[in-house]
Amino acid sequence: MALNVTLWPRIRTDADGPGEPVSVLIPARNEEARLPATLEAVLGQPCVGEVLVYDDHSSDGTAQVVERYARLDPRVRRIPPLPLPSGWCGKTFACHTLAQNAAFPWLLFLDADSILAPAAVGRILAEALGRNVTLLSCWPRLEMQSFCERLLMPVLNFVVFSLYPAPLALRRRDDPSLGLAHGALILASREAYRRVGGHAAVRDELFEDTMLARVWRRAGEVSLCLDGQDVVRTRMYEGLGQIWRGFQKNFRPAFHSAVSFWLFLTLHAVLFLGPFLALHAPAAGCVLGMRLLLALRFRHPLWSCLLHPVAEVFLLALGLASWWRASRGGVEWKGRRYAKL
Repeated sequence: MALNVTLWPRIRTDADGPGEPVSVLIPARNEEARLPATLEAVLGQPCVGEVLVYDDHSSDGTAQVVERYARLDPRVRRIPPLPLPSGWCGKTFACHTLAQNAAFPWLLFLDADSILAPAAVGRILAEALGRNVTLLSCWPRLEMQSFCERLLMPVLNFVVFSLYPAPLALRRRDDPSLGLAHGALILASREAYRRVGGHAAVRDELFEDTMLARVWRRAGEVSLCLDGQDVVRTRMYEGLGQIWRGFQKNFRPAFHSAVSFWLFLTLHAVLFLGPFLALHAPAAGCVLGMRLLLALRFRHPLWSCLLHPVAEVFLLALGLASWWRASRGGVEWKGRRYAKL
């Protein structure tokens, strides 16, 4: 954790974009409320050549939002929905369709709730070119507004950066096991995307962002995930209900084997919750120290560190619920059921 916090690079603030136009690709399903802020931030970027929004069979006013912006700015275009083919997840098919319609050499995939900082696109593109990578993902700053979000969302970063050696991924750029990406922002070379197979290579994955990074490396391409909290922010879930449903859908599917899934839960139960239950002060202090390091790096509320045991109980319950749902017919997200593990 200490190595991740001190050695993992941020997107540089002094990177100057080359001015090359980028295709911004946004999959959107029932995002009427969140999409306007995302589009406003995107359209203020100087390197944006086009903005394509795939309206994924929305039942709200998503289509009307896109059409309104399209009338104001010719770079915006709504991609009408197609029937979801068998064997595809909704988001992977949306991203695949967007990429097929893109016109520029670089593809910037954004979630519909990702808000870019000013001049972010140029900085991200300069970083990718400077590091000679064909896929660059930015780990976003997590916006947290409600009490439950501030308590539980920091656990996402704790889960990832207590296990993932981010600085090592910079050196071992060809190791597929070190592929990592966050769907909030993924920049990809269109030519490399086609060579790798794009989202078609992960068509049935609910955990598609990191799986894409691993497929990318396995195909001989170079991918990196950097700390991008200064260039993109996202409020992934609003409130307890969305947090539960959102992570339940991809908790168990994130593990390709039952053994790794149960080992992960055991690790958290024994090492990250056990010391508090056993009143083992030195071990509990180590866990709290890890949480404090992350809070300082990622701007988490400091008080959430003290409630770590509560968050761990929630994490374990969420994992068990995801396993139960997946083993009893699949998980559900935004009105779709996915049965594959």
